[in-house]
Amino acid sequence: MNRRDFLTTAAVTSGALALNGCNESNRQAIDYSKHPQKSIGDKSVHINRAKKTVLKLATSWPAHFPIMGTGVEHFVQRIKEISGGSLEIKLYPKNTLIPALAVFDACSSGQIDAFHSGPYYWKGKNSAFSLFSGIPFGFTAEEVNSWMTYGGGLELWREYYAKYNLYPFLGGNTNIQMGGWYRKPIESLEDMKGLKMRIPGLGGEVFAKLGVNPVLLPAGEIYTSLERGVIDATEWVGPALDIKMGFYKVAPYYYSGWHEPGSVLELTFNKQSWEKLASEHKSMIEVASTELNSNMTHEFHAENIKALQQLKELDVKLSQFPQDVMDAGKKALKEVLAEQSGANKDFARVYSSIDNYLNLSKAWSDVSLGYFLNQR
Repeated sequence: MNRRDFLTTAAVTSGALALNGCNESNRQAIDYSKHPQKSIGDKSVHINRAKKTVLKLATSWPAHFPIMGTGVEHFVQRIKEISGGSLEIKLYPKNTLIPALAVFDACSSGQIDAFHSGPYYWKGKNSAFSLFSGIPFGFTAEEVNSWMTYGGGLELWREYYAKYNLYPFLGGNTNIQMGGWYRKPIESLEDMKGLKMRIPGLGGEVFAKLGVNPVLLPAGEIYTSLERGVIDATEWVGPALDIKMGFYKVAPYYYSGWHEPGSVLELTFNKQSWEKLASEHKSMIEVASTELNSNMTHEFHAENIKALQQLKELDVKLSQFPQDVMDAGKKALKEVLAEQSGANKDFARVYSSIDNYLNLSKAWSDVSLGYFLNQR
């Protein structure tokens, strides 16, 4: 064998041995015990699975409430399954332990360990909190999840909630919401003036500048208030939940929305309760909450597309707001954002983060999703 043949054969043999070695190592699990992140004496790790941790979680929704309520019920069950029973979450639906809109204070004080609700309900604590639910003409569900996870939103949220002894997670998203149910048709901006409407958050503040009187009501009081004329209109979520509420029976005019294009729901823990949890229980909650957030977003879409067909069969009048309402809404939003930013530096800081990320996202959407949807 000449020298060239020998070198070629040697190179091939060496490469084969190297590849074979890689394949062999790939068949072996990585032993993380050789690189421990926590010492064996770390008390935050539960080596004895017989030790059980029990947490109390209250929600702002009735028991078995579709998607939002059932989503949390599934989360609780998943925690039980993946923890092997070592972590149990006792679920208290609306008003069984805590009133629907009192869960924030109850969790902050340690009366309960966690709650499921929506951040915009707590704007009275800090106006910046409403931004974590989303803004009119703002983030879609995909965009707000992206901002929260990779754009600094979750870090800001946790920083501000920490002042109230709270530690939040993304707990679902309603996806784009409809613009509401009205007892009378909206044919111009003039028809909005003087209306009493159930609508929370920044959307309510924008509608107020259009002449609407915003009212905050829990779910169980909306239909009766609408039926009796206590309110003239209500927004709730979208076809899937709205049809179950029966709004079409007393307010037959249904409008496409822009005030909540992708509203965040929260799974929030008492900060001290969270910090006391074993590290593996924290990991389980992080994984299960991510599943909750994803599943709820997708379930809303799946159920809305089916419910829309049912509404059409019920002869519900599906409409879009007149252009003067849309133009006035965009103008009002700018005014609200400027006023709130001037009055609260926390609001200004959070909105700046949102605005920067949203502009980047819109630029990408214009050349990708926007183009595709216009062509589809």
